[in-house]
Amino acid sequence: MDMEKIKKAYEKIADNYNALIENKPHNAYYDRPNTLKLIGEVKNKNILDAACGPGKYAEIFIANGANVTGFDLSPRMVQLAKERNGSSGFFFEQDLAKPFKTLSENSFDIVVCALAMQYVKNWNQTITEFHRVLKNKGTLVISIEHPFFEYTYYNSSKYFLIEQIKTVWKGFGKPIEMLSYRRPLYECLSPITNNGFYIEKLVEPIPTKEFKKLDPKHFKELNEFPAFMCLKAVRK
Repeated sequence: MDMEKIKKAYEKIADNYNALIENKPHNAYYDRPNTLKLIGEVKNKNILDAACGPGKYAEIFIANGANVTGFDLSPRMVQLAKERNGSSGFFFEQDLAKPFKTLSENSFDIVVCALAMQYVKNWNQTITEFHRVLKNKGTLVISIEHPFFEYTYYNSSKYFLIEQIKTVWKGFGKPIEMLSYRRPLYECLSPITNNGFYIEKLVEPIPTKEFKKLDPKHFKELNEFPAFMCLKAVRK
């Protein structure tokens, strides 16, 4: 996949994404509360926010006493993360699918990657990098689109394949085409367990009551079938 197309797409929506991040239902009242619950206590922890977007997760971590390093593919997202967090945290440009050459091994207690692994075709290298930069017994928390939801939503007929998909996002201003990869459940779990982690917990999230006030249609749907999946893994 041409990561440059994904980068350009996020550059175009970055400001609107940032403006909506506080209360956009799928982010604020579905992904974020469930992912944060898996992360738990962060005070005095060194956290890597991989694919940090405009720095909302980082803002929460910093407010709770963590030391945060974040990166994103989009230069504008990195700038927004810096603006949101001021002198707190360290943010830089980095492709999630490439080696994290500027980050030292065994330097983080927690790695968080929220709703970004779908842009990576080969997870093995990225998961290996997460393992490298984590301390022994460090935790990896990932949220992704649920593989069963994607299989149904994109009308796939090849469940066991990793296949490129595209959709049109209409919630961040002008409609924009976004590319990503759909994969079976096995291809979400095996790169983690095959590269130095054991999975401690897997969550098929339920939206919070705040979601219902803003989007009752999707609230009902998400209580019937999950769109996301969150998991916590521990470095062996």
